[in-house]
Amino acid sequence: MSRPRVLSGIQPTGSGKHLGNYLGAVRHWAAMQDENECFFFLADLHALTVTPEPAELRTRTRATTAELLAMGVDPARSALFAQSHVPEHAELAWVLGCLTGFGEASRMTQFKDKGGGNVGLFTYPVLQAADILLYQPQSVPVGEDQRQHLELTRDLAQRFNSRYGHTFTVPAPYVQRAAERIKDLADPDAKMSTSRGGPGTLWVVDEPKALTKKIKSAVTDTGREVVYDVAAKPGISNLLTILSVATGKGVEELEAAYDGKGYGDFKADVAEAVVELFAPIRERYAALIADPGHLDDVLADGAARAREVAATTMATVRDRIGLLPPRAG
Repeated sequence: MSRPRVLSGIQPTGSGKHLGNYLGAVRHWAAMQDENECFFFLADLHALTVTPEPAELRTRTRATTAELLAMGVDPARSALFAQSHVPEHAELAWVLGCLTGFGEASRMTQFKDKGGGNVGLFTYPVLQAADILLYQPQSVPVGEDQRQHLELTRDLAQRFNSRYGHTFTVPAPYVQRAAERIKDLADPDAKMSTSRGGPGTLWVVDEPKALTKKIKSAVTDTGREVVYDVAAKPGISNLLTILSVATGKGVEELEAAYDGKGYGDFKADVAEAVVELFAPIRERYAALIADPGHLDDVLADGAARAREVAATTMATVRDRIGLLPPRAG
């Protein structure tokens, strides 16, 4: 019996992957591999919307590959590949773009939230729909900020199927345990993010001294009580969440443990727990990033496996929409 197919991607941008990425996405990716056929990709074509430096994009693509492998993505059980290594992504995006209304695309928050920009950013959700539909997944892991894009994907799949005959699986959101919402240490009202970076972001490959310094410098709140109260004590609440996920202990248990203790002891323990959480990831990353040839081999193998599926989908799409097949020979 075939396993359910799941697909997800992540951009190789910024300074790396942080605690929020690990808890909200990659940790779940690793768990999915046990029961699903997984396709995970580095969204390097999407990254072009911010016009990165060419050398930096190449470096970050390899580094992100190493980070994902270090965090538990297993290339023996999952296809891990670069989006640009499977040209069918861009081809299907054009086909779907021709079925997408201008007003429909204009309503996507990705474009509006960034205040406009280039045409690539405007058509970003259409390429994202192509990323998904190429692989006929039954489900797609999505955060709240991506639900609108998945709805567009579902709409385009149904529109294509209605016009040309059943071609695409209409994907559902992947149901996973609610992800812990990790906030920026310097601004606990904002989520920890790759684009924001700075002293409030805990990168998974940070050295222990850097992690400890950031956590000990984290914004706290008035008073000395270590209690979870997002409205009154957002800084301490965020650190309690981090300590909870790093140790596996419940927030109420931690509140009791720090009853009568000050912020200093509490922050020191948070720092120690995060350093310990990241230690095996950092060790695996160091070995992986030192062997770029191996990383390229992983991506090449993943792309070959991905193209087997993508090419089959595109052959059907071309036939359904009436494109003349190329003559062999």
